[in-house]
Amino acid sequence: MLICCLTQAACGVQNGAAQDTGAQVTGTPDTGTTSSAPGTPAPRTPGETARETAGQVPAPTSTAAVEVPRDGREPALLTGVRYGHHDTFDRVVIDFRDGTPGYTARWVNKVLQEGSGDPVDLHGRACLHLVLTPADAHTGQGVPTWTGGPVPASLTTIKDVVKTGDFEGRVGIALLATERRPFRIREYTGPDRLVIDVAH
Repeated sequence: MLICCLTQAACGVQNGAAQDTGAQVTGTPDTGTTSSAPGTPAPRTPGETARETAGQVPAPTSTAAVEVPRDGREPALLTGVRYGHHDTFDRVVIDFRDGTPGYTARWVNKVLQEGSGDPVDLHGRACLHLVLTPADAHTGQGVPTWTGGPVPASLTTIKDVVKTGDFEGRVGIALLATERRPFRIREYTGPDRLVIDVAH
């Protein structure tokens, strides 16, 4: 399996898969947009846990928007984004320091740059847009911790990963895809990270 790391300088190939053995998991709802209270992860069934342990994770089945608010906390620091190909889905992993922020994720027709409001060029692709808040992708001195591409992922469904903003505690990320496909988001600790799977 190919795993790439989106760093400030370049994209490299790394060995190993994103580790799905953390404690907290938030599942994508089956229909509509849902909000989950902080610290209230959706439980996994014993069968799902066994499949993950065996590396047999099923593909996502829902295209519904996801919303998990986390207000009243210090911003999490985004430190990097990785991606990789699985048999039935593409995976993007967003790494954090100092906790996991709240987030929204939905398929959209257009994206505006955080702060400037300028439109983001989607290159004619479908766009799964994530907004992370409260979160920063820069240090207190203004040094970027993740420049955000655009980086060509060149996976089956996900083709590019683009940072669409880092402004006043909001970080935007666009996953540009061949078409709108089912997705799910899970969160893990040790290290803190969001795992986004998008079906082929």
